[in-house]
Amino acid sequence: MTLFLTSSPTGCPFEPGPQPAALDRKNGLIQRLRAAWPDEAPEGLYLAADPAAHDANDEACRFFAGCFAGAGLPLDGMTACDSRNAEEIGPLLQRCNFLILGGGHVPTQNRFFSEIGLPALIQSYEGVILGISAGSMNAAKIVYAQPEEPGEATDPLYCRWMTGLGLTSVSIWPHYQFSKDKAVDGVPLMDIALADSKHRPFIALPDGSYILCADGHETLYGEGWYFSNGRVSLINEEGDELPLW
Repeated sequence: MTLFLTSSPTGCPFEPGPQPAALDRKNGLIQRLRAAWPDEAPEGLYLAADPAAHDANDEACRFFAGCFAGAGLPLDGMTACDSRNAEEIGPLLQRCNFLILGGGHVPTQNRFFSEIGLPALIQSYEGVILGISAGSMNAAKIVYAQPEEPGEATDPLYCRWMTGLGLTSVSIWPHYQFSKDKAVDGVPLMDIALADSKHRPFIALPDGSYILCADGHETLYGEGWYFSNGRVSLINEEGDELPLW
């Protein structure tokens, strides 16, 4: 298994206007994807965040298939895995040697992954996996599900730490360049993050940065910020790389 944990592989999704239909060239992402790409065009599987959002999931398949084709990374089709075919997850994983863990609402995707038995099924997967935003977050052994929807920051029952797929020990906060200045329920996300880091550490990634997990090693490419014990520090600069463990 080769695992790419991205905040976004196509630039910031929160910028005004349509999202660029191209892979981000920052920090050597395309070159490292090419190095891991199968010799023959793989069949892709898009694991959705919202299993009921059929139209959006189909559009995501078309969008990302176009992005990969434009980068010289052809796919032999891209199928969405959602409520329409969730019971086929076993055969789909065997057939598709490229997976995208899609972006969206972290708890919703976490629940869907659990319902289809993905945490156990994915452990023996041998292909290439690309995590995007929530997908990268849910790839972790322990997921940091920072509040993002109205009501979550003030809900005492909202669970900020969840069991994930167990593909990495790194918990991720994505879209850092955008999210660090935002608030939920009137509470700054930076204040929430610093307080939560007293319980467990995590790494914040701006769009364009990513973590590559392969051959027993995990390496951060691009800017990254380490949150721990109520403090935050810059641990890697744009254009640099940092072995994590």
